[in-house]
Amino acid sequence: MMRGAEVVFEVVIIGGGFSGLCLAHQLTRKGILDFVILEKANEVGGTWRDNTYPGCACDVQSHLYSYSFAGNPDWTKTYAGWREIQDYILSFTEKEGLRNNIRFNQEVVSADFDESRGKWVIVSQTGERYESRFLVNGIGLLHQPALPAIPGLDTFQGPVFHSARWRHDIDLTDKSVVSIGTGGSAIQYIPEVAEQAGKLSVFQRTPAWVIPRRERKYGRFERRLYRAFPLLRKLHRLRFYLTNEFRILAVWNPWIAGLVAMVARSHIRRSVADPEIAEKLTPNYTVGCKRVLVSNKFYPAFNQPHVHLVTKKIDKIVPEGVLTEDGEIHDADVIVLGTGFLADPREYMQGLTIKGLGGRELLNEWKNGPESYYGMTTHGFPNMFQMTGPNTALGHSSVIYMIESQVNYIVDGITRLRQTGADYLDVKADVLKAFNQKLQDKLAGTVWTTGCTSWYQQKEGKNIAIWPGTTFSYRSQTRTFNLADYDIVSRSRAEKESGFTVTEPVS
Repeated sequence: MMRGAEVVFEVVIIGGGFSGLCLAHQLTRKGILDFVILEKANEVGGTWRDNTYPGCACDVQSHLYSYSFAGNPDWTKTYAGWREIQDYILSFTEKEGLRNNIRFNQEVVSADFDESRGKWVIVSQTGERYESRFLVNGIGLLHQPALPAIPGLDTFQGPVFHSARWRHDIDLTDKSVVSIGTGGSAIQYIPEVAEQAGKLSVFQRTPAWVIPRRERKYGRFERRLYRAFPLLRKLHRLRFYLTNEFRILAVWNPWIAGLVAMVARSHIRRSVADPEIAEKLTPNYTVGCKRVLVSNKFYPAFNQPHVHLVTKKIDKIVPEGVLTEDGEIHDADVIVLGTGFLADPREYMQGLTIKGLGGRELLNEWKNGPESYYGMTTHGFPNMFQMTGPNTALGHSSVIYMIESQVNYIVDGITRLRQTGADYLDVKADVLKAFNQKLQDKLAGTVWTTGCTSWYQQKEGKNIAIWPGTTFSYRSQTRTFNLADYDIVSRSRAEKESGFTVTEPVS
């Protein structure tokens, strides 16, 4: 529907990745059809549209890294590659008929809550304006590349690109390649680049714990079996879920993490022939303090004579390569940045201005650290929900499980507010404060607070990313939308005209 120059919907969803599509599906099931997804790119997929580097794959088992209500019997191996996951997303979008509800090339730059009407006004980068009663921010956590502030990076004479912006037009065959970083993306593309490059220099600041990946292919017979008997596929998924969930014990009990470290060290010693290189690849912090990575190919890559591990601090980039603090220049034809992504919403949401009650800005409200109620609602921003928001990422299982829990909560909240006849709801300040205090208390004593620095933390040290419990505890706590946690606001016709607001108490 049009209202002046604005297109009006009941729900506007920002982002067409796993989160936005899951919400769209559930809204449709509940008969809430007046919604739109605003997607910044020209296709859905989010992470799996953007990350196409060699070896790119999920580190969660494919049968678990998919919607519970849209199981796929045709996964070809335990850990699916990016293309197979993107095909799954595209297929889901088509089967559910969601494409008509998506507007592409609509990067949202601002969202303002009009208190006088109880509506959100959303503006895209192209200048198009939308209005909605509910706003859902599903732009995702790890989507904006973190570019290192290395002096001279712009002086390099060859190509420089981030792993999430892979240059497939550049042939690395027999080239001298420098890779900066040894995080989740880097450990996947390094073995693949090593097979092409004439020389590969891997610059490592801090080693990661990398454990073996129990990977196998699903044969044709097994896939037919899962298709014919869905219960078998669901049991297979359940086994992965329970196995992964037990990993949380190592988070709560650092001494258990010590046992995992023994396995990881053994993996390094078995995989790396040179004891000196093996030592440099061995972390000195508790397993789980940073994200634990899985790979069978990363460590063996360093047994090849043309692959070099460099642990000297980078001084600067020069036209011919990388200058380290010892004065050595490491020649390069190409530099690949495997430096990860911005994980603090105060950084990756810089291009999106969100204003709530009284014109308050979301990022300003979060100046001391992002906090939301179960990662979804923030005081002062009525009828606005976030997905995979603060402290809802995982270090042990599938974020898709968390997304489904959030979607159920959001749809329940929308449904309940509609039933009350009120205009909008806003999480109570004391409820939000008490929740986050309890959350931070629970984080104390876990492996995440044992002294390392990771993307789980903001620069000030506070953990803003990880949910400190089990995934089923999160689902249990968000199964029902409790209106008592919110201020419910109703505005009569006269009140709307006068600008006066009545807040109704909820018993």
